[in-house]
Amino acid sequence: MKRTIALTRARDEAERSAALLAERGFTAVIAPVIETRATGAAVPVGPHDAVVATSAKALAGLSEAWRATLSGVPLYVVGSRTARAAADFSLALANAPALDVAGLIEILRSRLAPASRVLYLAGQDRRSELESALAAAGHDVDPVEIYAAVARIDWTQLEAEAVVNAAAVLHYSQRSAALAVALAERAGVADRFRTRLHLALSREAASPLRSFAAPRLFWPSEPREDALFDTLESVIAEYATGDA
Repeated sequence: MKRTIALTRARDEAERSAALLAERGFTAVIAPVIETRATGAAVPVGPHDAVVATSAKALAGLSEAWRATLSGVPLYVVGSRTARAAADFSLALANAPALDVAGLIEILRSRLAPASRVLYLAGQDRRSELESALAAAGHDVDPVEIYAAVARIDWTQLEAEAVVNAAAVLHYSQRSAALAVALAERAGVADRFRTRLHLALSREAASPLRSFAAPRLFWPSEPREDALFDTLESVIAEYATGDA
């Protein structure tokens, strides 16, 4: 049985996921569909009552000077990776990291004083619910696009072959799943890509693969990476064959 898994997320994230997969006895091949780039955006002049970040990339994209400037402002984040990035840059959290954006919104609603000014360290490609929820609660939100996840134009032929020869492909977002389908089509391996075992982080992330008519598509009951890996382990023995 093959235990080679294709990861299509950004390389830095894929490398972390590959290490976790190795602990479970899997070998990962990495074929990113996006490249993360710092924008060099300037952070607006304060004062701010709080800083929020939903990705470790947002903190990594800050200059050392801006990290020092923000070090005294209460910081709220989503996810353990973002919390670890904050610790790496000596930024103290005002609260335990939220599991997801919805959880962060609830924390901020309970912790922020009325009409707070919130600095949101964001990516260019993002959903609007955090900003909308804070604005609806009467807060002033300063979104700053610290990083951009830029879609790749092509996979190399080696990357495309590695993906379609893997036993399974993991997808972490709706956007990255759609980009993976597009890159497979551009590389001329769409039919082989379709027949892979596909696992998405959530039902929403899986939607481009449903439209693509991928016949072997799964997602965990909760959108967590460990749950995704558990789902992978539970289905790969049944669905990964010698020629998968």
